[in-house]
Amino acid sequence: MNSVIDSTQLLKTLQKNFDTSIQTLNVNPLAGDASDRAYYRVSWQEATENRSYILMAMGNAKDALHSEEISEKPANTTFELPFINIQKHLSACKITVPEIFLHDKTEAWILLEDLGNTHFADRIKRDFQKPSQVSENYRHAIDLLISLQLQATPISAKQCIAHMRDYNQNLFEWEFDHFIEYGIEKRMRITLPPLKKTALRSYFSQLSAHFAAQPSYFTHRDYHSRNLMVQDGPEGMRLGLIDFQDALMGPPEYDLASLLRDSYIDLPADMVDALLDYYLRQWKERADLPIDGNLFKESFDLISIQRNLKAAGRFIYIDQIKGKDHLLPFVIPTLIKVKSTLQKYERLKPLHDLLAEDVPELR
Repeated sequence: MNSVIDSTQLLKTLQKNFDTSIQTLNVNPLAGDASDRAYYRVSWQEATENRSYILMAMGNAKDALHSEEISEKPANTTFELPFINIQKHLSACKITVPEIFLHDKTEAWILLEDLGNTHFADRIKRDFQKPSQVSENYRHAIDLLISLQLQATPISAKQCIAHMRDYNQNLFEWEFDHFIEYGIEKRMRITLPPLKKTALRSYFSQLSAHFAAQPSYFTHRDYHSRNLMVQDGPEGMRLGLIDFQDALMGPPEYDLASLLRDSYIDLPADMVDALLDYYLRQWKERADLPIDGNLFKESFDLISIQRNLKAAGRFIYIDQIKGKDHLLPFVIPTLIKVKSTLQKYERLKPLHDLLAEDVPELR
């Protein structure tokens, strides 16, 4: 989409919405994500107060109604924008998400609370040479994740679209196919022989069936270091959640794998293990539900393979289809994570060997 917005129209819209006269409107583009949305920080001086907001420009208003992620649509499609619908649900569940101040349907603009400039990824990179501080930061992120899973999973009086979308077997298999197409064939410029593709799909189908059989909880679907905003206050770090419009119901291991096997940050294996133990302790204490730690850790590993393969394929898709190459540097580190996880399990050796024939990073 065109990243240039009509500043004159924006000024009129803001003045009407806030019932104020704005002398000078500052509009600064922000680094976007992998979607077609564009983001701006808009600010102005009002008396002695500086007002600052984030403008999300969605481009085509009709396209904004649908997920850009590979997804299955719920049977009931009469919802408002997924971002707005899910924001209302999460806010009601006491999850920190940006407040919505304006939704201009004509221009396809949403004006949001400004949660600041610091992503969780920025904080981790700042503290990376201090392992104890990095672990403490991640414990905050895990605390928020458990709150999300426990508080946003129950169905509220007002319908939330996330409760009507499932990470079912078909969707997991669809994402595996996405990796085959873009992470292997388009990336390597080859066409896999039918027998090899059938063999891969057979392995992936077995994994997908396992994932789909797990209990379902509210799943952000992209719970990683770039979708958490850090705000520091007297009581310490507070994390805000963004980019939640693709949320659905899925296994609890999925978002945890997104966080701890993040494409953008490489955590030491012993730290990941310690943080997994922290999650399990907190889950037992807060959820008061039984959980088998060994089985959970195994499911975490298996689903991290799916998550990382999906991400690698998605990065290549975004480059080849959308012409955005800024995520390509993360393809190799993501695939190396897949290799390490596959090699932990002897029974996954056939899948590892099959993938390694066409994915150099797995050799």
